[in-house]
Amino acid sequence: MPEYGDHEPTDDPLQILRHSTAHLLAAAVTELYPGTKYAIGPAIKEPPGFYYDFDFAKPISESDLPAIESRMRRIAQEGRPFEKEVLPREKAIEEFRQRGQDYKLELIADKVSGDGVSVYRTGDFLDLCLGPHVNSTRDLKAFKLQRVSGAYWRGDEKKPQLTRIYGTAWQSQKELDDYLKFLEEAEKRDHKKLGKDLKLFAVDDRVGPGLPLWLPDGATIRRELERFIVDEELARGYQHVRTPDVARLDLYRQSGHAQLYAEYMYPPMKFEDGEELELRPVNCPHHIVVYQTELRSYRDLPLRIAEIGNNWRYERSGTLAGMNRVRSFALNDAHIFCTPDQLMDEVKGAIDLALYFSKVLGIDEFWYQLSTRDNVKEKWLGTEEQWQVAQANLAEALESMGQKYQVGAGEAAFYGPKIDFQVRDAHHREFTNSTVQVDFQLPERFDLEYVAEDGTRKRPVMVHRGAAGAMERLFSYLIERYAGAFPVWLHPKQVVVAPVKDEFNDYAREVAARLRAARVRVEVDQRSERLDRKVRDAKLKKVPYLVVVGAKEVESGHVNAQNRAGEKVDMALESFVEMISAEIAERRR
Repeated sequence: MPEYGDHEPTDDPLQILRHSTAHLLAAAVTELYPGTKYAIGPAIKEPPGFYYDFDFAKPISESDLPAIESRMRRIAQEGRPFEKEVLPREKAIEEFRQRGQDYKLELIADKVSGDGVSVYRTGDFLDLCLGPHVNSTRDLKAFKLQRVSGAYWRGDEKKPQLTRIYGTAWQSQKELDDYLKFLEEAEKRDHKKLGKDLKLFAVDDRVGPGLPLWLPDGATIRRELERFIVDEELARGYQHVRTPDVARLDLYRQSGHAQLYAEYMYPPMKFEDGEELELRPVNCPHHIVVYQTELRSYRDLPLRIAEIGNNWRYERSGTLAGMNRVRSFALNDAHIFCTPDQLMDEVKGAIDLALYFSKVLGIDEFWYQLSTRDNVKEKWLGTEEQWQVAQANLAEALESMGQKYQVGAGEAAFYGPKIDFQVRDAHHREFTNSTVQVDFQLPERFDLEYVAEDGTRKRPVMVHRGAAGAMERLFSYLIERYAGAFPVWLHPKQVVVAPVKDEFNDYAREVAARLRAARVRVEVDQRSERLDRKVRDAKLKKVPYLVVVGAKEVESGHVNAQNRAGEKVDMALESFVEMISAEIAERRR
């Protein structure tokens, strides 16, 4: 039976229940708002629940959801059956035409072949659907409407923008309550909320969506991350470069991005002399040009060229999400040029580096996806043999390191397969944090060579590698991972010194000066506030150490320090400096 575009037919009871609840939602909406046109309403796995897209005569907001949910509960209690019918094509068209349901007519025209059209009735509500569904609305007891957003019809920006209502549904009230509690806890960790509360980053429409501003404290954390990353890469034989954010469009034509990645690229900047400049969506063509600045010998390989380089990608507005998905980002990128014999060691080395970064940063829940190509030849460069060799190398590298993985067919880059390090955010949404890719294509397109030991010219292999990923996406993960309470080495304010009274300000400044001399980030809270207010504010900022100084500390040359766990120590100032310096140097979590 043809797919109608509403949902994937399934025998999963939970997905059937959620899809049935989407129909219940549409039935309630059409009763409350007569004349509303309804589009599609599938069950979804992330976030777990369902949605339905509507074309309302007048806009609605989330304040309208309680009334819609109340009508859903009334219909549920009535026990209206879900009744399947297969209508002759012309009768189905006439039914939906009389109801003014233009979106269903379009789906019939585009998605339904043959004369039989599958529909479901729920009381007076009629939907184009393959099913299956629960027996009646009385089977739908544990559901909750959650939010309203915009969505283009069939995901096309040139088509009407509809109102999407999201909800969740479960088989029992306990499961629903548990999920809502999980969402409440996840909201406390949401990087968008914490980023605003802790003044880490901001998004302003005057700058543009997907273009976050790193505020001083956020920029401090980023700077520490970059120092850590670059120092470790240098220790592992990487050579860091700086390359421009723009290049001639011809460079991306040669790499294939202009042809196969155009939907994510910004329009080129065209000048009167015919020159076309492009904001770079990737760093690899730039690093290839660095490789070609001189003739390389086999003795020079492997050559590991690294950069935390700015990339620009036109992500659709509906996909943007805080720091997790943006239009401008700085990628911890590297391209390794090696001989075929060196490939396996370089792939394993890239995986090992990503594992090391993950260990230090506390990314302890992730899994591997081997992203391979599908059979749509027009989407990929190169030969089947090259792809098989590249995929085999990646699989062998993971297996030799004792790592398990799952296969993501069709998820490869157009020039080669890749290993994706998959993680989840606080809401359990999956995304890629790090990648390792094998590429035989770009070395051919750019005619890369090296002088082999026998004096002949041979082609190197490229490994594309993002061991820590994009700074923005990594930052969003770490905010949620630590709920804003970053380890001491990363925290923008490692110590706050709070004098009990103004008369102790001089000693507080002396303590701060000694800490700064040891490269500790410190702030003196000299406000004319009560001490308990200063303590509370330090806790809200999730400061690792609060140092209180009063008459006793001035006399003894000590500090009274308290960490986030509430543990207190009274020690000599120099001892405290040594203690916190060691904690920072060891990057303890």
